[in-house]
Amino acid sequence: MELRRERFDSDAARALADALEAELLATYDGDPGSGGLPAASIFERPKGGAFLVGRIDGQAVACGGIARYDEATAEIRRMYVVPEARGHGLSRRVLVALEDEARALGYSFVRLETGNLQAAAIGLYVSAGFGPIPRYGPFANDPKSVCFEKRLT
Repeated sequence: MELRRERFDSDAARALADALEAELLATYDGDPGSGGLPAASIFERPKGGAFLVGRIDGQAVACGGIARYDEATAEIRRMYVVPEARGHGLSRRVLVALEDEARALGYSFVRLETGNLQAAAIGLYVSAGFGPIPRYGPFANDPKSVCFEKRLT
């Protein structure tokens, strides 16, 4: 898989984000959750972010972004792999690339939110060294949210 930086409002990124949103709505019986679709600008370098799209043979199959949470912490947002490409380690490659982007931007920590019914995502984050933290920001009062953080070394 080739990973490269793209704008969140590109056709490929939006198609992947829309597919993620549809999958989440189906998983949580139509409840949109508390995260909401982020503005494309949060993933731009001047704002301390990046958005990556992964392609296999030119087809967009994976994505993820980091955005500034605070001076020391980046937040991972909109990480997704299309169902037909799962099971090949692509999500781990996206996660490692996002951590590398966060380091390059000077962050010491990365944090994220996922849903309590997303066992594969939770397993990925725990196996990658993320530890549970209290729900934060828009997720603070959402019982479906599970939040994690990792110190970058």
